[in-house]
Amino acid sequence: MLKTSRKLDCPQRADGQGGFSLIELLVTLVVFSVGLLAIAGLQTVSKQANYESVQRSAAAQVAYGLLEDMRMNGPALANYVAAPDFGGSTLGAEPAPNCRSMGSECTSAERAAHDLWFWESTVDGLREIANGVATGGIVDPTVCVQGPVAGDAGVYVVSIAWRGSAALVNPVINACGSGLGKYGDGDAHRRVLTVGTFIDPNL
Repeated sequence: MLKTSRKLDCPQRADGQGGFSLIELLVTLVVFSVGLLAIAGLQTVSKQANYESVQRSAAAQVAYGLLEDMRMNGPALANYVAAPDFGGSTLGAEPAPNCRSMGSECTSAERAAHDLWFWESTVDGLREIANGVATGGIVDPTVCVQGPVAGDAGVYVVSIAWRGSAALVNPVINACGSGLGKYGDGDAHRRVLTVGTFIDPNL
């Protein structure tokens, strides 16, 4: 009796269906690296935007605060306007008396002088100290007080300039801080916030 043997057929892999080749692995690594670089770049842009936002918020706080003090001290509006552009402790030591302490009696001129010093120390970050180092404020600030605006009597403007993180086109909305050499070549790093309001000196 003849016995027949049957050969089992083993599946064969078609050409090109093998594992990853070295070239495919390198391409995968390149694509993955590009993705990581894109994420890192996005984080950098996000940090810059957050930095600019914090600076602008701090500048707005000072501008509105100073304007409110001016509103409360109408008889001395000219003193605020006559003050030189300030920032970086250019106004010197705290003037006496301290017109913000309870029970202190100040003339309008003394109050204006102390208000200007107070907001300069705020914009310089001297109101927030950690281990003897100022931690608040904005970078390279310049504060300018103008008014009354020509053609719009009673309107006073506070402008604050600071140094931004990246060079942009120098804003021409206001000249505050321009030409001081604090904001890079052509003031390309200068940022400006301008706030204006009507103030009745008789109130």
